[in-house]
Amino acid sequence: MPDETPFPAQQQEPPGLTGAMSPEPDHGEQSYVGHGRLDGRRALVTGGDSGIGRAVAIAFAREGADVAIAYMPEEQEDAEATAHWVREAGRTVVLLPGDLRDERSARDIVGQAAEELGGLDVVVNNAGFQQARRESIDDLTTPELDRVLKTNLYALFWITHEALRHLKAGSAIINVSSIQAYEPSPALVDYAATKAAINNVTVNLAAQLGPRGIRVNAVAPGPIWTPLQPATQPSDHVEKFGADTPLGRAGQPAEVAPAFVFLASEGDASYVSGTVLGVTGGKPVF
Repeated sequence: MPDETPFPAQQQEPPGLTGAMSPEPDHGEQSYVGHGRLDGRRALVTGGDSGIGRAVAIAFAREGADVAIAYMPEEQEDAEATAHWVREAGRTVVLLPGDLRDERSARDIVGQAAEELGGLDVVVNNAGFQQARRESIDDLTTPELDRVLKTNLYALFWITHEALRHLKAGSAIINVSSIQAYEPSPALVDYAATKAAINNVTVNLAAQLGPRGIRVNAVAPGPIWTPLQPATQPSDHVEKFGADTPLGRAGQPAEVAPAFVFLASEGDASYVSGTVLGVTGGKPVF
């Protein structure tokens, strides 16, 4: 069972790196066992260098998929660590540094992923940003708002639009929502708004793309121990992170990844589209 002890107070500057965290998150490096659910699939995972993205990349690779991961250039260290685990699973990995807040960069990353993997079958829109070190909307600046909206929402549209050039019947798009879409924290007003919008986008895209045979779903994580937390939360909040869930603790990235595997699998989730799957430690998602 995952450790239930509180996290020590700690703080990083965004975007945050895995190696500086105490304790380091569990991405399933030693525990995830694949069963061929994604054999031959080709996946693009944005924000795939660390946290949930790394856990998804590892799980996908061990399920038989080749993986391209998109990440910010300053996260190269984490991206290389993720690539190591994908290669160890015997799968191809493509590293795609770039800033998804820039439309051209976002679209180019999709094209590069499809070219180097020989196509695309699964897109995971995981890249996200939040900033909880503020007291109220009075402290929210336009540059901060731009960063959150472009990372969380604009990039999702750009990535998805470009990916539709490559996705065919049987493909899957998986967006990343959040418990914040249902239970928003006042300090995360902008972030929570993007996650609520992602739920709406997911349902609408499922309706639009269903006739093409493309499934669209979302995963809504609760408090998950990733570099985003010490990089964007006040240090005293980190000490209590996840304690307010019914399970009484934060989740680990490895505990979220199986939800993505399920939704990516044409065998297991062939009739699942337009849904938001909560992995929240017991917090309600409805």
